[in-house]
Amino acid sequence: MEAPIQLSFPLPRSLDTRVYLHLTIKSKAILLFLTTGSMEEATSPTPLGSFVYALPDKYNPSQPLATPLCTVEPTLEFTTRLAKVLARKTLRPTYVANSISLASTGLGGTVEEEMDAFKKVVEVTLAQLQPAITSTQPPSDGIRPE
Repeated sequence: MEAPIQLSFPLPRSLDTRVYLHLTIKSKAILLFLTTGSMEEATSPTPLGSFVYALPDKYNPSQPLATPLCTVEPTLEFTTRLAKVLARKTLRPTYVANSISLASTGLGGTVEEEMDAFKKVVEVTLAQLQPAITSTQPPSDGIRPE
């Protein structure tokens, strides 16, 4: 899969805001860009968010390593967590750029609203990454084909 996947879905707990996703799956890495937008914000530019690089740790696969490349405090934790989840699930280095704003959610971005948004982003992204995940998983007997 070399062509980017572009899609959008409603931001959970928001009336008219959508999450826009741009996903590129390369043989050696995953590149994901996320942002939000609504009809009322259509004419205003979206501020730059955080950009994080994560890679699987071969010595401790359950804890991928992550390095922020560009930090914007309101989006840094969300971006880092997402990059680590994707690196762990795909076993590939992952770049995530995120400028999602939760300001338009019902309560303005509470922990519960952020968790709902995070779960939805992970769910949608992993659904798109399923072919990449299955191609990197070792066979059930633990022997990789030659």
